[in-house]
Parts: sequence; C-alpha cells; structure tokens
Amino acid sequence: MQIQEVFDLIKDDIKKVEAGFKKDLNSDVYLISKVGEYILNSGGKRFRPMIMLLCARLCNYIGDKHIPLAGVVEFIHTATLLHDDVVDNAHLRRGNASANKVWGDGASILVGDYLLSKAFSLAVKNGDMRILSVLSDTTTRMAEGEVLQLLKHSDADTTEREYLDVVINKTAVLISAASRIAGILGEVSLEKEVALANYGMGLGTAYQLMDDCLDYTSTDEDLGKSIGNDLREGKVTMPLIHASKKSTGTEKELIRKAVEADELTDSRLQEIVGIINKYDGIEYTINRARSYVEESKRNLELFEPDIERAALMAVGDFVIDRTY
Repeated sequence: MQIQEVFDLIKDDIKKVEAGFKKDLNSDVYLISKVGEYILNSGGKRFRPMIMLLCARLCNYIGDKHIPLAGVVEFIHTATLLHDDVVDNAHLRRGNASANKVWGDGASILVGDYLLSKAFSLAVKNGDMRILSVLSDTTTRMAEGEVLQLLKHSDADTTEREYLDVVINKTAVLISAASRIAGILGEVSLEKEVALANYGMGLGTAYQLMDDCLDYTSTDEDLGKSIGNDLREGKVTMPLIHASKKSTGTEKELIRKAVEADELTDSRLQEIVGIINKYDGIEYTINRARSYVEESKRNLELFEPDIERAALMAVGDFVIDRTY
C-alpha cells in the first residue's frame, strides 16, 4: 500500500479533526485564536492524529470520540512545538517564521499553556479515566524529555542511550499514547492494547531518528528550516553521536567546539557534516530507525491482516522513506 492510499483511507476523518481544531480554537481572546491557527495551519503532517484514526479503525471502533481525541493529541503536540521554539530560540517552523518570532516568547508560552489546558478539557469530555491516565502519564514523560534535552544541551559527550531517552520521552511517547488510546476506545484485549502502544513507541522513535538524518541531508525547502539546525541549536543527535564515537582525537575536538559554539559558521558545519559522512553517521541512524520500524510492525501481527493493518505497515515504510 502506498502512503497516498493511507491518507485517502482516513481523509474524511482528518477533515472532521481539522474542523474540530477551528471550533476548539474559538476564543474571545483574539491572540489565542490567532497564534493557535497560525501554528496548526502551518503545514503539519497530522501524523499523530493519523495514527490514532488508523488504529481506531484497526480496532473496529464505531463511535465518534476518536475525532476529538485525535485533536487532543495534536493540541498537545502543538503546545510542545510552541514551547520548544522558545527554549531553542528558533526562528523557523515548517518553512514559516515561528510563532515566537512573530508574536514573542510570552505569547508562544501562554498559548502553548492554553492548548495543553484545552487538550485536557476535551479529553475529560470525550474520554474515560483510563484515557485520562494515559494522557497524564504521557505529558509528564514529555515534560521530563524536554528537561532531559535541556540538560544535554551543547553536551558533546551525550551518549546514544542518553539521546534515546530524550527521543522516547519527548517524541515517541505521544505517538504511543495515540495508538493505545485507540485500543482503549475499541475495547480490545490488554494484550492488543499493549501491542498498539509498542507499535507507536517504535514508530515514534524511528520518526525522530529520521528527523535527525533529514536535518543534515534535506534541502532547506524540503525541511522548512536551515540545514544543520539541530547542531546550530546545540542539539547532539544520533548521526553526530555515532560519528563522534568513531572519530579521531582531533575530529572529536572539532565536534566539541562546534557543539559548544555560540554561532556555527557554514564552513565549520561542513567540516562536521564531512566527519558524519566519513563514519557513516547517517547510514547508521537510518539502520537504527529501520530496526525500530520492523520491531514496531511485529506488534501488528496480533491483528487481522486487513486494510487497516496494511495501512499501519505502510506508515512504517513512509517513516523511513520520507524526505521531509
């Protein structure tokens, strides 16, 4: 199955989710609506809602609560983007000026807080205690992931294990929650519910690892931000960690200076990219991502081999093959 066929499978539900965004962002406070709409309409792939919608179909869920709950997951994700851009002092998001660049740090933080609050308000209306528990645990872990990332900022000695801890807590756990909530809605067995959570966790980890690669390999137009942006922001990701582990003493020192630099010149960035390529940092990271995807797919073997399972398998392939 091709990824476009996957999108076509849930296009009607995605339209309903988008309509829900507009309704739920309707606030008497003008800035909330304006900033929320700006970030939600800035080209996001709706990857997390897509996973929930597909998993709900896989679990034969026949209600309508998956629509607002998919919106809950996207609101949580969007809130973290608003906060991230402030922490990272980012100026671009998906090819557009970031919200903090347009409206300032204070507005981004406060609207992010609003989206988190709104997400839980919607969850209370449309979920049960088990779903609320999953979301509560998830957002707690995401906050821990953010703090872990902050602690490892500009740390050239970051290990692979430490970085994966950040990836799992900051990114993968929300995709895992989206999958698991669909299982709860569909009232599947605990075994299947855990399998869905594991599917989402592996998929989410691979998704972030591929982002690590794309940061060094995509064109600016594809990525919507500057190439090498992670390194410029002091983020040490998997391709660089692998290269640093294999590099010579002189190369390690170059990497350290680049990671700790207040500003990274284009020439120094190219030096670092050369070291990453020399030690196959991109290839290594892609292989790690591929192994996470294959592991995640195995969790779907508990389910009937229908079109929804095929679609979720195809999403795994998309994660590895995407160029943006």
